[in-house]
Amino acid sequence: MSNQYIFAVARIRKKELELLNREFMEQLLAAPGEEACLQLLNEKGYGTAGQTANELFEEEERKTWQLVGELVPDVKVFDVLRLQNEYHNLKAAIKETCTAGTHPGIYLNGSIAPEQLEKILLERDFRKLPDPMQEPAARALDVLLTLRDGQMCDCIIDRAALDQIRETALASDGEILPLYGELTVAAADIKIAVRSAKTGKGADFMKQAMAQCRTLDLRRLSQAAAAGLEEVISYLKTTGYADCAEEIRKSTAALECWCDNLLIRSIRPQLRNSFGIDPLAAYILARRIESRSLRMILTGKRNGFDEEEIRGRIRETYV
Repeated sequence: MSNQYIFAVARIRKKELELLNREFMEQLLAAPGEEACLQLLNEKGYGTAGQTANELFEEEERKTWQLVGELVPDVKVFDVLRLQNEYHNLKAAIKETCTAGTHPGIYLNGSIAPEQLEKILLERDFRKLPDPMQEPAARALDVLLTLRDGQMCDCIIDRAALDQIRETALASDGEILPLYGELTVAAADIKIAVRSAKTGKGADFMKQAMAQCRTLDLRRLSQAAAAGLEEVISYLKTTGYADCAEEIRKSTAALECWCDNLLIRSIRPQLRNSFGIDPLAAYILARRIESRSLRMILTGKRNGFDEEEIRGRIRETYV
């Protein structure tokens, strides 16, 4: 199995040289505005001149998956890395359907075209969706149409996404994809607990929203959330996620940044691995987290945020 990806890893080693480092992120931070940042990115080969920020990110994501498609015989081995987009798009399509097109759906790159998703939902032909999506899609659509409960709709889809990410990751090859699944689900559960503690959500909500993972005890996490934010922090200090305590006290954005940094640190050893599927998975994730940092910078420049405020939201770089 490890020999299968030798050529692919050699190609990825070359592509890693094009990844953005911290020094370049600092150049973007020092730029006078969004347009100057976009020009610097164009000069680095990131996107093309005249694109909006969203167009740039869409193109770069397509380029990543096009490269992966050239390197491996079947990109389905990386399906777990695309599931968040698939479920995000399902949620956007449900809201678009229920609001008769008045809700501006924001779609990400996914395997099902937005118009096809909307047609499936309008016709209630859920069998055309992938098997794991069929039941949650029907239930979420019904909740939004009958109860007008957008939060419950989101909860149903988000939980289904987490369950499938965990299940798919566990069945994946290598170390990185199962690790990605575990960290993604654990990070989501931590965010749900923090949000529940801040807003007074009860045990029933957390039971519906949280997904099982190996590194957290959901019963203890839910009990802590019901008791308040400091209890959540106290519980997390007994787990492998103890370092996020101070980030939780800062802000939701700081917590999200910490979660991405944890993933980057976990995959960085793949820079020295020349075999197997793991370096390829690490590269895809590095590109994704790189894009999140760039979005933070461009959004901050667009809205006139303070440079230090933007810097605090930039993720660690892979290289």
